[in-house]
Amino acid sequence: MFELPEMDTLMESYVLPWGINIVMALVIFILGRLLVKFIVSLTGKIFARSKMDDMLSNFLLVILNTVLLLFVVVAALDQLGVDTTSLVALVGAAGLAIGLSLQGSLQNFAAGVMLLVFKPFRAGDFVETAGISGKVEEIHIFTTTICTTDNKEVIVPNGDIYGGNIVNYSAKETRRVDMVFGIGYGDDLKKAKAVLNDIVSSHPLVLADPEPTVALSELADSSVNFVVRPWVKTADYWTVMFEITETVKLRFDQEAISIPFPQMDLHMPKSA
Repeated sequence: MFELPEMDTLMESYVLPWGINIVMALVIFILGRLLVKFIVSLTGKIFARSKMDDMLSNFLLVILNTVLLLFVVVAALDQLGVDTTSLVALVGAAGLAIGLSLQGSLQNFAAGVMLLVFKPFRAGDFVETAGISGKVEEIHIFTTTICTTDNKEVIVPNGDIYGGNIVNYSAKETRRVDMVFGIGYGDDLKKAKAVLNDIVSSHPLVLADPEPTVALSELADSSVNFVVRPWVKTADYWTVMFEITETVKLRFDQEAISIPFPQMDLHMPKSA
């Protein structure tokens, strides 16, 4: 007849070892979670001291917390006798598959991290990038929101931004305004130059240092061209350009200095 194993033997062979393993797995899991919490908290303080961007800091802390908890779970399952080698291989294969399917998103993520770490621009800067010009409103992990000068909101993938040139018009405190004004060949050259110098030097928003430049630059087909290059604060760039352009037209009219426009002479042969 079939005989049941004695209770003592059953306890020693199965129940007690499994009980110990379950208790040890729980201990590993609980202590592991506490250790993960401590490491994540310590890393968060380090990020805060380094003045890392809050969005990037929170995102990296979430990833760190997830990865460390995964190690804790694997260690606890290993204590229970589960074959964790296959589990790790399965997780790795799943991660590879997800990575390949989200290749574009990962590129945008990597570019977003670089933008937040190296900060080629900040929210509020006026930039030109990825074929878009406008004011940066928000920088996210995957995209950047730019408001154009005609008040359109454009959401640009970070991969497109970091993969090309970035022109930050707000990076420097001062900018040079480059303008060109032409006069006629019959006009008084020195008088025109003196008028331009007076207009630039008398404008309240033009900086004295660096010194503005007013110089003859070109003897063009229809005009004698002067370059006018005052330095201004970045915020005053468009104001100075618009106001000086208007003032030049008004002063040239007062001083009888012509502003020529392209002309073409057409000669018609006389019929025999």
